[in-house]
Amino acid sequence: MGAAHSQEDLEICTSDEEEYEEYEERRDGQEESNDEDKFEDSRDDTLAPSPSSGGRRRPKPPSSSLDDVDAKLKSLKLKYTPPPSTTENSARLFRYINGNTPKAKWITAEKFAAYSFVKTSQVNEEEEDDDDDDKNQDSENEWWVLKVGSKIHEKVSEEMQLKAYKDQRRVDFVAKGVWALKFGTVEGFADYVNSYNNCLFENNHGVELNEASKAKIFGKDFIGWANPEAADDSMWEDADDILLKSPQSATPLRDSQDLTEAFEEATSEGIHSLALGALDNSFLVGDSGIQVFKNMRQGIQGKGVCVNFEAGYGRAHSATPRKALLMRAETNMLLMSPMSQNRGIHQLDIETGKVISEWKFEKDGVDISMSDITNDGKGAQLDPSASTFLGLDNNRLCRWDMRDRYGMVQDLAAASAPVLNWANGHQFSRGTNFQCFATTGDGSIVVGSLDGKIRLYSSNTMRQAKTAFPGLGAPVTHVDATFDGKWIVGTTDTYLIVICTLFTDKAGKTKTGFEGRMGNKIAAPRLLKLRPLDAHLAGANNKFRNAQFSWVTEDGKQERHVVATVGKFSVIWNFQQVKNGSHECYHDQEGLKKCYCYKIVLRNESIVDSRFMNDNFAISGSPEAPLVIATPMKVSSFSLSSKR
Repeated sequence: MGAAHSQEDLEICTSDEEEYEEYEERRDGQEESNDEDKFEDSRDDTLAPSPSSGGRRRPKPPSSSLDDVDAKLKSLKLKYTPPPSTTENSARLFRYINGNTPKAKWITAEKFAAYSFVKTSQVNEEEEDDDDDDKNQDSENEWWVLKVGSKIHEKVSEEMQLKAYKDQRRVDFVAKGVWALKFGTVEGFADYVNSYNNCLFENNHGVELNEASKAKIFGKDFIGWANPEAADDSMWEDADDILLKSPQSATPLRDSQDLTEAFEEATSEGIHSLALGALDNSFLVGDSGIQVFKNMRQGIQGKGVCVNFEAGYGRAHSATPRKALLMRAETNMLLMSPMSQNRGIHQLDIETGKVISEWKFEKDGVDISMSDITNDGKGAQLDPSASTFLGLDNNRLCRWDMRDRYGMVQDLAAASAPVLNWANGHQFSRGTNFQCFATTGDGSIVVGSLDGKIRLYSSNTMRQAKTAFPGLGAPVTHVDATFDGKWIVGTTDTYLIVICTLFTDKAGKTKTGFEGRMGNKIAAPRLLKLRPLDAHLAGANNKFRNAQFSWVTEDGKQERHVVATVGKFSVIWNFQQVKNGSHECYHDQEGLKKCYCYKIVLRNESIVDSRFMNDNFAISGSPEAPLVIATPMKVSSFSLSSKR
């Protein structure tokens, strides 16, 4: 399968609402639960008008209808409950059905669906009145749940992927299916969105949403993250040269550019990681060795060469390396041991295919662990004499030096492995919960944490972060930075967070958060999210992974796209479009700006990694170098070219 455009959302039309009555007539005599089993969700996430009735006339209802019944009931002076349509918290509930077929459409699931937000303790009291333990459960175990009619009972969380349409008085969301609520009034829509956001904040942070709690969580310098309307958004517009703000650079990707598949090759074994080179070759790390691919302007193509892991490596490690890092003008590769074995790293000479050294991580005579390694900078793998790299663990950030303290590198044939020299860094006592890190062109470091915080360290010191951005309630599992350090993208399970690091210091000079403390003039971040239907189709257990900017290794060049992986999807955002404050996605939005304009590439199996090749491989007329997508058994290359 190739590229697939993510389509625009259209308004739920009158024909969709009227279809409910025909749908009800057709299913007379059937149990609603049987009909539910037939519902499937559509690949097309447009709220397209339902097919017309083709001129058929619905039977005229009898004159003695519900109005007469209501009147008679009232005359009997019975306790009379108005229909749900007159209750304050009600809306029309739609569901998307019929899967990826021409019949995919929205239908009305309930004409008048009452909704409510309730705490789990309240839910338990309603459902299990005789359970005293549930009635008195600790508030720490409570969370807000959305109940809609008889069909939806879902914890309020980012997994719901709520998307609001103010002009249509409608919200779409995921709850074991794709649903839409359409409200009769603007006030009803606003009340729902406000209640949802309050519940989401409390579920994410464990405290009620108010000014005091926002100040405590975000701090006085980041209050713009809690109140985006009050934040300085000008930095988003001023961060790039005028050339990159031209209308053509901000046009939607789906209309002006075409993503075409150039190469697809089957691999001989299961692939676990992708190591792209900026020079001649790239590499796929598999179960028993490393397959070599030639870098071309249309993508990467297999050379038919495989560097097998030597017996020495195999004896020490029964599993495939979890990280491969190119070094020394891409003639060497560092292979990091699986986490369960934690035996350090191996240094592979790619030209000879031999593992020339094995290293241990040690500090003050004690073996220590490392959860990740990376190069000293965006272009450090091109340096033929590089001998240092960075390491990360949950409370350590350090630089390792492969130059042995005794002046020589010990070969594997020796009795014991050499010890890497702790060049500099810091071991924090507690509370950091580091998860991932990346570097800029000058060697500055961005670190993501389990608590959602993103910290910026200069290239000179790792002891104290220059800037620490607060979390939004979700762990950050991967980070990347642009070459110039102006932009950060962090990956969470359900969204990407893009941060502008620019600020103006007291002297009026523009700097990045890697160079100094940003103070209180900090732009609010923007979120990159999937539309509810795409999020549902990606699968309940599939999460965003490895969001990265396109790859630039020279001063003056700008990254143009962001790519991330979720299940079988490779998702691509036009970064110039994300930065454009007047972009259509941001119209009528409240809170943090969210961009839903992206392109999806669908594969037949789960994707291992998706990355853009180095900018040097961008051909004339193309806005970007090729995109490489690796699955366990295939590798594909896509060219992004202009149709104009």
